[in-house]
Amino acid sequence: MQWYVIEPLDILLFREAKPFAPGEGAWAKSLFPPLPTTVFQALRSIADKAHELQFCGTFLLCDKPGEKPQIYLPTPKDLLAVTIKLDKEEEEFASNSTKSQTWDRLTCLEPLNREDPQWKHLGFDLDYFPENGISPMVTPVLSTPGNTGQSANGSQKEYITGSPYSWMKAEALIKYLQGETLTNREDFHDDPWSKQVLSHIQMEGGQRQVKSKNGYFTEVAIRLKTHWKLIAAVNTNLPLSTVRLGGEGHRALVYPLKDIFNNSGDERKKENFDNLQKDVLDKLKTFQEPSDISNKAYLLTPGLAQIHQKEMIYGVYPYYWQEILAGCVSDKSLLWGGKSPFAKTPMLPQRAFVVPGTVYRFKDGFQSKLSPSNQESWQQLLPLAPGKAKWLETLYSLNYGMLLWNQNP
Repeated sequence: MQWYVIEPLDILLFREAKPFAPGEGAWAKSLFPPLPTTVFQALRSIADKAHELQFCGTFLLCDKPGEKPQIYLPTPKDLLAVTIKLDKEEEEFASNSTKSQTWDRLTCLEPLNREDPQWKHLGFDLDYFPENGISPMVTPVLSTPGNTGQSANGSQKEYITGSPYSWMKAEALIKYLQGETLTNREDFHDDPWSKQVLSHIQMEGGQRQVKSKNGYFTEVAIRLKTHWKLIAAVNTNLPLSTVRLGGEGHRALVYPLKDIFNNSGDERKKENFDNLQKDVLDKLKTFQEPSDISNKAYLLTPGLAQIHQKEMIYGVYPYYWQEILAGCVSDKSLLWGGKSPFAKTPMLPQRAFVVPGTVYRFKDGFQSKLSPSNQESWQQLLPLAPGKAKWLETLYSLNYGMLLWNQNP
């Protein structure tokens, strides 16, 4: 797999998966980052052997002048920001400040212990949390580092201030998977893009008013901030070229990641590419298989979890994980599918993909409780349909649902 930079030359438009037409439903939001299929098709247009391609992505790259280029990946959804509470005079100021980078360390949500009396108010005697279901994820017991809940003078203790930024450096993700406590706030970044509303208006001939039926619709486009680019990998050599990326014919420049280092004129920066390949990109591959002590999986690319054994109904985790899963933290699904003028039928099946950054926690001894066929999902979170339909083979080749496992709980 060779890594390529995809640098937008304009705004980008990736419409959400809902029926969209002037008149009713005339507002189309943008889905960003795009699903792997979208970027793959753009790179496929300049490849020689398009039918044999493997793909992995899409992620973010920050390349600021004078700084080492950094790859950013989705922040794990189970991370919580922990801040040391100040004395009473400053407590109100601290609680009203933004959650962004005001934390001292990060901690992780934990599966709830049903025997813990402090959570009895959740009502486990009801049907909300059945015994055969997965447990809610709750905050762990906090304390000031080195103490048992508060400092020596009793004026400080820890509290949750929310979540860290939505993107983190790949180097920090490796530390997370190794079980290290994250304390560097500079390893995280907020969404590095802004939204641009595009209004389309068609006027009545000879009148100063919009056409009543098809005269108005609105799209929301994405504009990446300065020095930010997309990055993805394919298993072939691609020429320096421009490609059409997304809707409305907007284009992006495609070139090898190593060119950022080799064309800088700095010999030391050329060596940084080898270090990036060895210490980050290659090292991430070592987390694709669970070890004997693994109990947590992180979803790197959008996955597809079949929650019904016979019907193609999708959710956060597959049905055969029900008994081995201790808990999970995710977000609303990424929808794909809908109308297509090229399909034999007027509608394509709409699938609900699990968002990258989703975290799964497993029970002890979970690896021995799945059949060998179901254990294929340890690497990619995708349906295990017999014979693998063509659309499913495509998802496997594009590395949908790639899971990375912790090596030190």
